[in-house]
Amino acid sequence: MTAKSTLTILVLLAAVIFILRPAFAIPSIPPTEAMEKVKSGGAVLIDVREPAEWGGGVVEGALLLPLSDLKGPRTLWAVELDKAKGREIVVYCRSGNRSGIAGGILQKEGWTVWNAGGFSSWVKAGVPTKKP
Repeated sequence: MTAKSTLTILVLLAAVIFILRPAFAIPSIPPTEAMEKVKSGGAVLIDVREPAEWGGGVVEGALLLPLSDLKGPRTLWAVELDKAKGREIVVYCRSGNRSGIAGGILQKEGWTVWNAGGFSSWVKAGVPTKKP
């Protein structure tokens, strides 16, 4: 292997790690385990996808709070975070990337956060979903 090809591989690997970093910044949790935390009252479940994405279905009991609002004015997030004090937060999105970003933001603010991945993993786990 030449030095140029080694450098190319290292640059690509660094790019992949950088792109995936938010999804690994907080601990992950399987949907069924996440629902146990939510049902026991120990956690709040939040769908961080954007409103246009919710039409395909959401997990029953999830708060619909877009990542864009968390990163911006917190018009929706502020009230719900106030209500969630003393509980853990479980976040999910389409693929687990944006929930990792949201979780990283919340974790830096002192919250205990779990990344429950993407909506399709919830559907596969048989967790009840609904149309908003």
